[in-house]
Amino acid sequence: MKITFLGAAKNVTGSKHLVETNGFRLLLDCGFYQGRRRDANQQNETLPFDAKTINAVILTHAHLDHCGSLPTLVKNGFAGKIHCTPPTAEIARLILLDSANIQKFDCEYFNSHLPPGEKPIKPIYDQDDVEKTARQFETGRYFSMAGDWIVLDKNIRFKFYDAGHILGSASILLEIKENGLVKNLAFSGDLGRDELPILRAPETIVEKTPVLLMECTYGNRLHEPMARVAAKIQDIVIRAKKNKSKIIVPAFSLGRTQELIYILHRLSQQKLIPLLPIYIDSPLGDAITKIFPRHTDYFDQEFWRDFGNRDISAFTFNGLKYIRSVAESKSLNLKNSPFIVIAGSGMAEGGRILHHLKNNLGNVNNIVLITGFQAQGTLGRKLLEGISPIKIFGKNYDARAKVATLNELSAHADQNGLLNYARNIKGLEKLFLVHAEPLQAAAFQNLIQEKLPRLSVVIPNFGQSVEL
Repeated sequence: MKITFLGAAKNVTGSKHLVETNGFRLLLDCGFYQGRRRDANQQNETLPFDAKTINAVILTHAHLDHCGSLPTLVKNGFAGKIHCTPPTAEIARLILLDSANIQKFDCEYFNSHLPPGEKPIKPIYDQDDVEKTARQFETGRYFSMAGDWIVLDKNIRFKFYDAGHILGSASILLEIKENGLVKNLAFSGDLGRDELPILRAPETIVEKTPVLLMECTYGNRLHEPMARVAAKIQDIVIRAKKNKSKIIVPAFSLGRTQELIYILHRLSQQKLIPLLPIYIDSPLGDAITKIFPRHTDYFDQEFWRDFGNRDISAFTFNGLKYIRSVAESKSLNLKNSPFIVIAGSGMAEGGRILHHLKNNLGNVNNIVLITGFQAQGTLGRKLLEGISPIKIFGKNYDARAKVATLNELSAHADQNGLLNYARNIKGLEKLFLVHAEPLQAAAFQNLIQEKLPRLSVVIPNFGQSVEL
Protein backbone atom coordinates (compact mmCIF):
# COMPACT_ATOMS: atom_id res chain seq x y z
CA MET A 1 0.00 0.00 0.00
CA LYS A 2 1.25 3.45 -0.91
CA ILE A 3 0.00 6.86 0.21
CA THR A 4 0.89 10.01 -1.73
CA PHE A 5 0.16 13.43 -0.23
CA LEU A 6 -1.05 15.72 -3.01
CA GLY A 7 -2.66 18.53 -1.05
CA ALA A 8 -3.05 19.90 2.47
CA ALA A 9 0.59 18.91 3.05
CA LYS A 10 2.28 21.64 5.12
CA ASN A 11 -0.72 23.87 4.35
CA VAL A 12 -4.46 23.86 5.05
CA THR A 13 -5.96 23.84 1.57
CA GLY A 14 -6.38 21.55 -1.41
CA SER A 15 -6.89 18.31 0.53
CA LYS A 16 -5.94 15.32 -1.68
CA HIS A 17 -4.45 12.02 -0.50
CA LEU A 18 -3.96 9.12 -2.89
CA VAL A 19 -4.05 5.53 -1.57
CA GLU A 20 -2.84 2.79 -3.94
CA THR A 21 -3.24 -0.92 -3.23
CA ASN A 22 -3.63 -4.02 -5.42
CA GLY A 23 -3.86 -1.82 -8.50
CA PHE A 24 -6.75 0.21 -7.00
CA ARG A 25 -6.25 4.00 -6.84
CA LEU A 26 -8.39 5.65 -4.18
CA LEU A 27 -8.46 9.42 -3.66
CA LEU A 28 -9.35 10.80 -0.25
CA ASP A 29 -10.83 14.28 -0.86
CA CYS A 30 -10.24 16.43 -3.93
CA GLY A 31 -10.15 20.00 -2.69
CA PHE A 32 -9.52 23.47 -4.05
CA TYR A 33 -6.28 25.26 -3.20
CA GLN A 34 -7.09 28.65 -1.64
CA GLY A 35 -4.63 31.54 -1.47
CA ARG A 36 -3.33 34.32 -3.71
CA ARG A 37 -5.35 34.37 -6.92
CA ARG A 38 -2.44 33.70 -9.26
CA ASP A 39 -1.08 30.82 -7.14
CA ALA A 40 -4.55 29.37 -6.59
CA ASN A 41 -5.40 29.41 -10.29
CA GLN A 42 -2.16 27.63 -11.16
CA GLN A 43 -2.77 24.96 -8.51
CA ASN A 44 -6.44 24.42 -9.35
CA GLU A 45 -6.30 24.39 -13.14
CA THR A 46 -4.36 21.11 -13.22
CA LEU A 47 -4.34 17.92 -11.16
CA PRO A 48 -1.15 16.23 -9.90
CA PHE A 49 -2.25 12.86 -11.36
CA ASP A 50 -4.11 11.40 -14.32
CA ALA A 51 -7.82 11.64 -13.45
CA LYS A 52 -8.65 8.65 -15.66
CA THR A 53 -6.57 6.34 -13.44
CA ILE A 54 -8.53 7.10 -10.23
CA ASN A 55 -10.99 4.29 -9.38
CA ALA A 56 -12.96 5.98 -6.58
CA VAL A 57 -13.08 9.02 -4.32
CA ILE A 58 -14.12 9.24 -0.68
CA LEU A 59 -15.11 12.77 0.32
CA THR A 60 -14.93 13.69 4.01
CA HIS A 61 -17.08 16.83 3.83
CA ALA A 62 -18.35 19.62 1.63
CA HIS A 63 -15.98 22.52 2.36
CA LEU A 64 -14.42 23.82 -0.84
CA ASP A 65 -10.86 22.99 0.25
CA HIS A 66 -11.95 19.34 0.37
CA CYS A 67 -14.41 19.04 -2.55
CA GLY A 68 -13.65 22.01 -4.82
CA SER A 69 -11.59 20.17 -7.44
CA LEU A 70 -14.05 17.32 -7.96
CA PRO A 71 -15.48 18.90 -11.16
CA THR A 72 -11.92 19.27 -12.47
CA LEU A 73 -11.39 15.58 -11.73
CA VAL A 74 -14.57 14.60 -13.61
CA LYS A 75 -13.85 17.06 -16.42
CA ASN A 76 -10.49 15.33 -16.91
CA GLY A 77 -11.96 11.85 -17.22
CA PHE A 78 -12.71 10.42 -13.76
CA ALA A 79 -15.70 8.10 -14.18
CA GLY A 80 -15.95 6.41 -10.77
CA LYS A 81 -18.09 7.00 -7.68
CA ILE A 82 -17.63 9.80 -5.17
CA HIS A 83 -18.59 8.36 -1.78
CA CYS A 84 -19.91 10.72 0.91
CA THR A 85 -22.70 11.10 3.48
CA PRO A 86 -26.19 12.24 2.35
CA PRO A 87 -25.84 15.80 3.77
CA THR A 88 -22.43 16.12 2.13
CA ALA A 89 -23.85 15.14 -1.26
CA GLU A 90 -26.59 17.77 -1.01
CA ILE A 91 -24.33 20.50 0.26
CA ALA A 92 -21.30 19.77 -1.94
CA ARG A 93 -23.43 20.20 -5.05
CA LEU A 94 -24.44 23.68 -3.85
CA ILE A 95 -20.88 24.57 -2.83
CA LEU A 96 -19.57 23.53 -6.24
CA LEU A 97 -22.31 25.37 -8.15
CA ASP A 98 -21.47 28.46 -6.14
CA SER A 99 -17.79 27.99 -6.88
CA ALA A 100 -18.57 27.81 -10.61
CA ASN A 101 -20.67 30.99 -10.37
CA ILE A 102 -18.00 32.85 -8.39
CA GLN A 103 -15.38 31.85 -10.94
CA LYS A 104 -17.62 33.09 -13.75
CA PHE A 105 -18.47 36.44 -12.16
CA ASP A 106 -14.98 37.07 -10.78
CA CYS A 107 -13.52 36.40 -14.21
CA GLU A 108 -16.01 38.77 -15.82
CA TYR A 109 -15.30 41.48 -13.23
CA PHE A 110 -11.52 41.00 -13.42
CA ASN A 111 -11.52 40.98 -17.21
CA SER A 112 -13.65 44.14 -17.38
CA HIS A 113 -11.03 45.94 -15.24
CA LEU A 114 -8.04 44.33 -16.91
CA PRO A 115 -4.75 46.21 -16.41
CA PRO A 116 -2.75 46.84 -19.59
CA GLY A 117 -0.73 43.82 -20.63
CA GLU A 118 -2.72 41.34 -18.48
CA LYS A 119 -4.34 38.32 -20.15
CA PRO A 120 -8.05 37.58 -19.55
CA ILE A 121 -8.74 34.71 -17.16
CA LYS A 122 -11.24 31.86 -17.60
CA PRO A 123 -13.28 29.78 -15.11
CA ILE A 124 -11.75 26.42 -14.24
CA TYR A 125 -15.14 24.70 -14.52
CA ASP A 126 -18.78 25.60 -15.09
CA GLN A 127 -22.22 24.54 -13.85
CA ASP A 128 -22.51 21.70 -16.36
CA ASP A 129 -19.28 20.22 -15.01
CA VAL A 130 -20.72 20.44 -11.49
CA GLU A 131 -23.99 18.74 -12.38
CA LYS A 132 -22.11 15.92 -14.07
CA THR A 133 -19.99 15.56 -10.91
CA ALA A 134 -23.07 15.48 -8.66
CA ARG A 135 -24.43 12.52 -10.63
CA GLN A 136 -21.38 10.53 -9.50
CA PHE A 137 -22.07 10.99 -5.78
CA GLU A 138 -22.80 7.73 -3.94
CA THR A 139 -24.13 8.28 -0.43
CA GLY A 140 -23.63 6.25 2.73
CA ARG A 141 -24.53 7.05 6.33
CA TYR A 142 -22.36 6.98 9.43
CA PHE A 143 -21.74 3.41 10.59
CA SER A 144 -23.41 4.33 13.90
CA MET A 145 -26.61 5.05 11.93
CA ALA A 146 -26.49 2.40 9.20
CA GLY A 147 -24.44 -0.42 10.74
CA ASP A 148 -23.02 -1.38 7.34
CA TRP A 149 -19.56 -1.20 5.79
CA ILE A 150 -19.30 0.32 2.30
CA VAL A 151 -17.55 -1.97 -0.18
CA LEU A 152 -15.26 -0.55 -2.88
CA ASP A 153 -13.95 -3.85 -4.26
CA LYS A 154 -13.08 -7.33 -3.00
CA ASN A 155 -10.06 -5.98 -1.10
CA ILE A 156 -11.29 -2.61 0.21
CA ARG A 157 -14.19 -1.58 2.39
CA PHE A 158 -14.69 1.44 4.64
CA LYS A 159 -17.00 3.07 7.15
CA PHE A 160 -17.86 6.66 7.99
CA TYR A 161 -17.51 8.02 11.53
CA ASP A 162 -19.02 11.36 12.60
CA ALA A 163 -16.20 13.96 12.54
CA GLY A 164 -18.32 16.65 14.24
CA HIS A 165 -16.87 19.40 12.01
CA ILE A 166 -19.81 20.46 9.81
CA LEU A 167 -23.11 18.86 8.85
CA GLY A 168 -22.35 15.46 7.31
CA SER A 169 -18.60 15.60 7.91
CA ALA A 170 -16.91 12.24 8.30
CA SER A 171 -13.75 10.50 9.34
CA ILE A 172 -12.88 7.43 7.28
CA LEU A 173 -11.75 4.01 8.40
CA LEU A 174 -10.36 1.89 5.55
CA GLU A 175 -9.98 -1.88 5.83
CA ILE A 176 -7.62 -3.15 3.12
CA LYS A 177 -6.70 -6.76 2.30
CA GLU A 178 -3.20 -6.96 0.91
CA ASN A 179 -0.86 -9.94 0.54
CA GLY A 180 -3.08 -12.07 2.74
CA LEU A 181 -3.14 -9.48 5.54
CA VAL A 182 -5.85 -7.06 6.68
CA LYS A 183 -4.60 -3.52 7.24
CA ASN A 184 -6.55 -0.61 8.75
CA LEU A 185 -5.91 2.98 7.76
CA ALA A 186 -7.86 6.01 8.99
CA PHE A 187 -8.22 9.57 7.75
CA SER A 188 -9.64 12.00 10.30
CA GLY A 189 -10.90 14.53 7.79
CA ASP A 190 -11.44 17.82 9.61
CA LEU A 191 -12.27 17.21 13.27
CA GLY A 192 -14.82 19.23 15.21
CA ARG A 193 -15.15 20.11 18.87
CA ASP A 194 -17.20 18.93 21.80
CA GLU A 195 -18.96 22.23 22.56
CA LEU A 196 -20.03 23.46 19.12
CA PRO A 197 -23.71 24.29 18.65
CA ILE A 198 -25.97 22.16 16.45
CA LEU A 199 -23.70 19.13 15.82
CA ARG A 200 -22.52 16.21 17.94
CA ALA A 201 -18.92 15.77 19.09
CA PRO A 202 -16.51 13.69 16.94
CA GLU A 203 -16.85 9.94 17.27
CA THR A 204 -13.92 7.77 18.34
CA ILE A 205 -12.78 5.06 15.92
CA VAL A 206 -13.13 1.74 17.76
CA GLU A 207 -11.13 -0.54 15.44
CA LYS A 208 -7.43 -1.15 15.93
CA THR A 209 -5.83 1.31 13.51
CA PRO A 210 -2.03 1.35 13.05
CA VAL A 211 -1.96 4.28 10.57
CA LEU A 212 -3.77 7.60 10.87
CA LEU A 213 -3.77 10.65 8.60
CA MET A 214 -4.88 13.47 10.90
CA GLU A 215 -5.52 17.14 10.46
CA CYS A 216 -3.82 19.49 12.92
CA THR A 217 -4.95 22.94 11.81
CA TYR A 218 -4.74 24.16 15.40
CA GLY A 219 -1.88 21.96 16.51
CA ASN A 220 -0.29 24.80 18.46
CA ARG A 221 -3.37 26.46 19.93
CA LEU A 222 -5.91 25.99 22.68
CA HIS A 223 -9.36 27.43 22.00
CA GLU A 224 -11.11 29.66 24.48
CA PRO A 225 -14.26 28.06 25.95
CA MET A 226 -17.30 28.23 23.69
CA ALA A 227 -19.20 29.74 26.62
CA ARG A 228 -17.40 33.04 25.93
CA VAL A 229 -18.63 33.33 22.35
CA ALA A 230 -22.12 34.59 23.17
CA ALA A 231 -20.73 37.26 25.53
CA LYS A 232 -18.22 38.46 22.92
CA ILE A 233 -20.86 38.68 20.20
CA GLN A 234 -23.16 40.46 22.63
CA ASP A 235 -20.45 43.05 23.38
CA ILE A 236 -19.66 43.62 19.68
CA VAL A 237 -23.34 44.11 18.77
CA ILE A 238 -23.94 46.52 21.66
CA ARG A 239 -20.88 48.59 20.65
CA ALA A 240 -21.99 48.59 17.02
CA LYS A 241 -25.42 49.91 17.98
CA LYS A 242 -23.85 52.67 20.10
CA ASN A 243 -21.25 53.71 17.48
CA LYS A 244 -23.56 53.23 14.46
CA SER A 245 -21.15 50.65 13.10
CA LYS A 246 -21.58 48.10 10.39
CA ILE A 247 -20.37 44.63 11.34
CA ILE A 248 -18.93 42.86 8.30
CA VAL A 249 -18.56 39.11 8.81
CA PRO A 250 -16.72 36.90 6.29
CA ALA A 251 -18.14 33.45 7.01
CA PHE A 252 -18.22 30.08 5.35
CA SER A 253 -21.70 29.55 3.95
CA LEU A 254 -21.55 26.06 5.38
CA GLY A 255 -21.20 25.64 9.14
CA ARG A 256 -20.09 29.06 10.33
CA THR A 257 -23.09 30.89 8.90
CA GLN A 258 -25.56 28.49 10.54
CA GLU A 259 -23.69 28.66 13.87
CA LEU A 260 -23.77 32.47 13.86
CA ILE A 261 -27.49 32.48 13.04
CA TYR A 262 -28.08 29.99 15.85
CA ILE A 263 -26.17 32.05 18.44
CA LEU A 264 -27.67 35.38 17.32
CA HIS A 265 -31.15 33.81 17.47
CA ARG A 266 -30.53 32.60 21.00
CA LEU A 267 -29.20 36.03 22.11
CA SER A 268 -32.14 37.77 20.46
CA GLN A 269 -34.60 35.36 22.07
CA GLN A 270 -33.06 36.10 25.47
CA LYS A 271 -33.13 39.87 24.71
CA LEU A 272 -29.38 40.12 25.35
CA ILE A 273 -28.62 42.11 22.19
CA PRO A 274 -30.28 45.25 20.80
CA LEU A 275 -32.51 44.95 17.79
CA LEU A 276 -30.18 45.28 14.82
CA PRO A 277 -30.88 44.18 11.25
CA ILE A 278 -28.98 40.97 10.42
CA TYR A 279 -28.45 40.23 6.74
CA ILE A 280 -27.33 36.87 5.40
CA ASP A 281 -25.97 38.10 2.07
CA SER A 282 -25.33 34.69 0.66
CA PRO A 283 -27.72 32.83 -1.63
CA LEU A 284 -25.52 29.81 -0.95
CA GLY A 285 -25.83 30.28 2.82
CA ASP A 286 -29.60 30.52 2.42
CA ALA A 287 -29.75 27.36 0.29
CA ILE A 288 -27.53 25.39 2.67
CA THR A 289 -29.46 26.54 5.72
CA LYS A 290 -32.62 25.10 4.13
CA ILE A 291 -30.88 21.69 4.06
CA PHE A 292 -30.24 21.60 7.82
CA PRO A 293 -33.83 20.88 8.94
CA ARG A 294 -33.85 17.78 6.69
CA HIS A 295 -31.04 16.22 8.73
CA THR A 296 -31.95 16.84 12.37
CA ASP A 297 -30.88 13.26 13.17
CA TYR A 298 -27.32 14.61 12.88
CA PHE A 299 -27.95 17.30 15.56
CA ASP A 300 -26.91 17.28 19.21
CA GLN A 301 -28.99 17.54 22.38
CA GLU A 302 -28.33 21.27 22.70
CA PHE A 303 -30.29 21.90 19.52
CA TRP A 304 -33.22 19.85 20.77
CA ARG A 305 -33.18 21.66 24.10
CA ASP A 306 -32.92 25.17 22.61
CA PHE A 307 -35.26 24.82 19.63
CA GLY A 308 -36.16 21.31 18.43
CA ASN A 309 -38.24 20.16 21.39
CA ARG A 310 -40.05 23.52 21.39
CA ASP A 311 -40.86 23.23 17.67
CA ILE A 312 -39.08 26.53 16.93
CA SER A 313 -37.08 27.07 13.75
CA ALA A 314 -33.47 27.68 14.77
CA PHE A 315 -32.62 29.51 11.55
CA THR A 316 -35.37 32.13 11.19
CA PHE A 317 -36.31 34.94 13.59
CA ASN A 318 -37.35 38.61 13.70
CA GLY A 319 -34.64 40.91 12.38
CA LEU A 320 -32.95 38.24 10.27
CA LYS A 321 -33.19 38.66 6.50
CA TYR A 322 -31.74 36.51 3.75
CA ILE A 323 -30.47 38.61 0.82
CA ARG A 324 -30.81 36.91 -2.54
CA SER A 325 -30.50 39.36 -5.44
CA VAL A 326 -27.42 41.36 -6.44
CA ALA A 327 -29.54 44.53 -6.30
CA GLU A 328 -30.49 43.84 -2.66
CA SER A 329 -26.84 43.19 -1.84
CA LYS A 330 -25.74 46.47 -3.42
CA SER A 331 -28.47 48.37 -1.57
CA LEU A 332 -26.82 47.52 1.75
CA ASN A 333 -23.96 49.85 0.85
CA LEU A 334 -26.43 52.76 0.84
CA LYS A 335 -27.60 52.16 4.41
CA ASN A 336 -26.16 54.46 7.08
CA SER A 337 -27.75 52.76 10.08
CA PRO A 338 -25.88 49.99 11.95
CA PHE A 339 -26.39 46.41 10.85
CA ILE A 340 -24.70 43.02 10.64
CA VAL A 341 -23.95 41.43 7.28
CA ILE A 342 -22.71 37.84 7.05
CA ALA A 343 -21.40 36.84 3.63
CA GLY A 344 -19.05 34.36 1.97
CA SER A 345 -16.32 33.45 1.62
CA GLY A 346 -14.93 32.57 5.04
CA MET A 347 -11.38 33.64 4.15
CA ALA A 348 -12.61 36.66 2.13
CA GLU A 349 -11.27 35.19 -1.08
CA GLY A 350 -14.34 35.59 -3.28
CA GLY A 351 -18.06 36.32 -3.41
CA ARG A 352 -20.13 39.19 -2.05
CA ILE A 353 -17.99 39.74 1.05
CA LEU A 354 -15.35 41.39 -1.15
CA HIS A 355 -17.79 44.11 -2.20
CA HIS A 356 -18.83 44.75 1.42
CA LEU A 357 -15.19 44.97 2.48
CA LYS A 358 -14.14 47.38 -0.25
CA ASN A 359 -17.09 49.65 0.56
CA ASN A 360 -16.70 49.58 4.36
CA LEU A 361 -13.04 49.04 5.27
CA GLY A 362 -12.27 52.75 5.13
CA ASN A 363 -14.58 53.66 8.05
CA VAL A 364 -12.87 53.47 11.48
CA ASN A 365 -16.24 52.88 13.17
CA ASN A 366 -16.95 49.70 11.22
CA ILE A 367 -16.02 46.25 12.49
CA VAL A 368 -14.73 43.27 10.51
CA LEU A 369 -15.50 40.14 12.53
CA ILE A 370 -13.20 37.21 11.71
CA THR A 371 -14.77 33.95 12.84
CA GLY A 372 -12.39 31.21 11.73
CA PHE A 373 -8.97 30.15 10.51
CA GLN A 374 -7.43 32.33 7.79
CA ALA A 375 -4.85 30.62 5.60
CA GLN A 376 -1.61 32.31 4.60
CA GLY A 377 -1.99 34.59 1.59
CA THR A 378 -5.75 35.05 1.94
CA LEU A 379 -7.40 38.44 2.29
CA GLY A 380 -8.77 37.41 5.68
CA ARG A 381 -5.24 36.67 6.92
CA LYS A 382 -4.06 40.10 5.73
CA LEU A 383 -6.86 41.77 7.66
CA LEU A 384 -5.91 39.81 10.78
CA GLU A 385 -2.29 40.89 10.38
CA GLY A 386 -3.26 44.56 10.09
CA ILE A 387 -1.94 44.98 6.56
CA SER A 388 -3.02 48.20 4.84
CA PRO A 389 -3.69 49.00 2.11
CA ILE A 390 -5.05 45.70 0.86
CA LYS A 391 -5.86 44.78 -2.70
CA ILE A 392 -9.41 43.84 -3.72
CA PHE A 393 -10.22 43.21 -7.38
CA GLY A 394 -6.84 44.65 -8.33
CA LYS A 395 -7.27 47.96 -6.48
CA ASN A 396 -5.83 49.14 -3.16
CA TYR A 397 -8.11 50.00 -0.21
CA ASP A 398 -7.09 51.43 3.15
CA ALA A 399 -8.06 49.09 5.99
CA ARG A 400 -9.16 51.42 8.79
CA ALA A 401 -12.04 49.38 10.20
CA LYS A 402 -11.52 47.58 13.50
CA VAL A 403 -10.86 43.84 13.28
CA ALA A 404 -12.37 41.55 15.92
CA THR A 405 -11.89 37.80 16.15
CA LEU A 406 -13.94 34.85 17.35
CA ASN A 407 -11.39 32.04 17.41
CA GLU A 408 -13.57 30.29 19.99
CA LEU A 409 -16.05 29.51 17.23
CA SER A 410 -13.57 27.45 15.23
CA ALA A 411 -15.06 24.22 13.93
CA HIS A 412 -11.63 22.57 14.21
CA ALA A 413 -10.39 20.69 17.25
CA ASP A 414 -7.67 22.49 19.21
CA GLN A 415 -4.41 21.00 20.45
CA ASN A 416 -6.03 19.14 23.34
CA GLY A 417 -8.83 17.82 21.14
CA LEU A 418 -6.33 16.55 18.57
CA LEU A 419 -4.15 14.95 21.24
CA ASN A 420 -7.14 13.16 22.78
CA TYR A 421 -8.28 11.95 19.37
CA ALA A 422 -4.87 10.41 18.60
CA ARG A 423 -4.55 9.03 22.12
CA ASN A 424 -7.86 7.15 21.78
CA ILE A 425 -6.96 5.35 18.53
CA LYS A 426 -6.24 1.73 19.47
CA GLY A 427 -3.00 0.25 18.20
CA LEU A 428 -1.84 3.49 16.56
CA GLU A 429 1.76 3.23 15.36
CA LYS A 430 2.22 5.83 12.63
CA LEU A 431 0.71 9.31 12.50
CA PHE A 432 0.80 11.58 9.44
CA LEU A 433 0.01 15.22 10.19
CA VAL A 434 -1.82 17.00 7.38
CA HIS A 435 -4.01 20.07 6.90
CA ALA A 436 -1.74 22.39 8.89
CA GLU A 437 0.80 25.09 8.22
CA PRO A 438 4.39 24.12 9.15
CA LEU A 439 4.46 25.98 12.48
CA GLN A 440 1.28 24.33 13.75
CA ALA A 441 2.29 20.89 12.49
CA ALA A 442 5.76 21.09 14.07
CA ALA A 443 4.33 22.18 17.42
CA PHE A 444 1.88 19.28 17.44
CA GLN A 445 4.56 16.83 16.33
CA ASN A 446 6.68 17.88 19.32
CA LEU A 447 3.71 17.46 21.66
CA ILE A 448 2.90 13.98 20.33
CA GLN A 449 6.51 12.89 20.65
CA GLU A 450 6.46 14.08 24.26
CA LYS A 451 3.07 12.65 25.26
CA LEU A 452 2.97 9.55 23.04
CA PRO A 453 6.63 8.69 22.43
CA ARG A 454 5.79 5.23 20.99
CA LEU A 455 4.32 6.84 17.86
CA SER A 456 6.17 7.59 14.66
CA VAL A 457 5.05 11.09 13.62
CA VAL A 458 5.57 12.39 10.07
CA ILE A 459 4.80 15.78 8.54
CA PRO A 460 4.68 14.90 4.82
CA ASN A 461 5.76 17.20 2.02
CA PHE A 462 3.61 17.87 -1.03
CA GLY A 463 4.06 14.98 -3.47
CA GLN A 464 5.72 12.71 -0.89
CA SER A 465 4.89 9.01 -1.14
CA VAL A 466 5.07 6.50 1.71
CA GLU A 467 5.01 2.70 1.42
CA LEU A 468 3.17 0.89 4.23
